[in-house]
Amino acid sequence: MFISRKESKQIMNELVIKSPQFESEDWMPDCCAGYGDDKSPELYIEGLPSDTVSLAIVMDDLDHPIQPGFNHWVAWNIPPIGIIPRELPKGAVVDEPIHIEQGIAYGNHCYRGPKPPFNWNHRYKITVYALDIELQLSHDARKNDLLNAIDNHILAEGALLAKYQRKHK
Repeated sequence: MFISRKESKQIMNELVIKSPQFESEDWMPDCCAGYGDDKSPELYIEGLPSDTVSLAIVMDDLDHPIQPGFNHWVAWNIPPIGIIPRELPKGAVVDEPIHIEQGIAYGNHCYRGPKPPFNWNHRYKITVYALDIELQLSHDARKNDLLNAIDNHILAEGALLAKYQRKHK
């Protein structure tokens, strides 16, 4: 049976995304939050297709009261590796400890951790995409620019959910 490229994208592989810093659907630690050290978490990626050319990451606040899906991190052209190191530096293009290109999220070219107001509890979703291309995006690109660029180029994707509340128990 022949499956077109567009149809094959719907039969997509699923990545398993984990972090040694927190379990899925558990509390994100203060080291990864805007009220703490504001450092990106280490991410373990399982199930990368062998033909993956690059990875992209999006992190969103699912419970933002004004703009649900408020973007905290948008990154692309990450090499297809199984571990994305924690505490990635700020900047539009970073080459150490890995190559990563970061667009504008939360007004900056970097990871910006959870910072919900009024001690509210918000959920955050980190989505990793395995892509069949390297992207040619402006470094001023935002989440929607990335999502449009990766349309029909996603080989696999997976997500890690976390929650954050300042001074959580």
